[in-house]
Amino acid sequence: MTSYGFLSTYPPTRCGLATFTESLATAMAEPGLKPARVVRVVDDAHQAVPAMIGTRSIIVGDLVADDERSGFEAAQLLNAGDVAIIQHEYGIYGGPDGDDVLRVLRGLTVPSVVVLHTVLDSPTPRQKLILEQVSGLATQLVVMTQTAYRTLQARYDVDLDKTVIIPHGVAEWAGPTVLPRSDTRTVLTWGLIGPGKGIEWAIRAMAQLSDLTPSVHYQVLGQTHPKVLAHSGDAYRDSLHRLIDELGVGDVVTLDGDYQDSAALAMRLRASDVVLLPYDSRSQVTSGVLVEAIAAGKPVVATAFPHATELLSDGDGRVVAHENPDAIAAALRDVLATPALGDRLAAAARHRTAQTSWPAVAQRYRTLASGILAAVAA
Repeated sequence: MTSYGFLSTYPPTRCGLATFTESLATAMAEPGLKPARVVRVVDDAHQAVPAMIGTRSIIVGDLVADDERSGFEAAQLLNAGDVAIIQHEYGIYGGPDGDDVLRVLRGLTVPSVVVLHTVLDSPTPRQKLILEQVSGLATQLVVMTQTAYRTLQARYDVDLDKTVIIPHGVAEWAGPTVLPRSDTRTVLTWGLIGPGKGIEWAIRAMAQLSDLTPSVHYQVLGQTHPKVLAHSGDAYRDSLHRLIDELGVGDVVTLDGDYQDSAALAMRLRASDVVLLPYDSRSQVTSGVLVEAIAAGKPVVATAFPHATELLSDGDGRVVAHENPDAIAAALRDVLATPALGDRLAAAARHRTAQTSWPAVAQRYRTLASGILAAVAA
């Protein structure tokens, strides 16, 4: 049976990339078969952990930022498998714009699948060069959206013949998608918190919705992003608390910084009426929060970042201008005034999730890996 090695951030690190990789690795390593071997990306040696063994995955080592020997060792650990699956994001690897990943790729003797989580429409010359070098060293590239594929085609010198689109996976939802409505309707934002999340614009929008009946409550779930916390502490979260006090919306806005495991988050999501993604980014081509919200059958209001524009174009929510609380407030009014929208989205979500559940996505990665190995053996 094929054995897979993964290079990425990974739990206990809490970030979207870690969650993505854990879900993919778990789904690809079928029960009773070889567990996935994970090389975990960490910022420094103090974060390194002993090997952790689970039923579906084993953490076999760590890639420490800016450590040449660690990069060599990471490549050797990945070479112990049949195929290496590497998550690429500029911010997780050491070196300028994360160029440490190139050392690992050059050390591989097994085929590699590189999953591009960020494809910038306006990269710096160095960012463009690094992505092109990563692409050249990879056996196969994966992007998760049509937008990312078109951006590669237009902005980068890469081999599109070895580039495929495999969507972001989502959990398979069980039980009721929408709970009976209470006297309060809930708008939900979740994920790691830091500058660029645009929560300040959402709070300003909430100040415009005080006339609605039933009343609307805005819940923000998530810890401060570890890198933000290390660099600037909780300054961003503190600024949000000050804004809440300034606008007098403390009774309808809650910032919950407790960690939410998947079960707790699922309960909060089920109980929500609308998911709000007020992100500042104009270039985000992949959002796990977005696909999970759609899979749960929830209406979504999002700023016009590329993944939202692509997925919400068929009416699964509303796309609004960036940094515009008036537009956010108007979209929330529209969605909350259309209760039938939730029922329609729930039905659409069931159809979409059949194609993008983690088991379905994992099978597409297995098929990709099998094709690579067959070509190597030919």
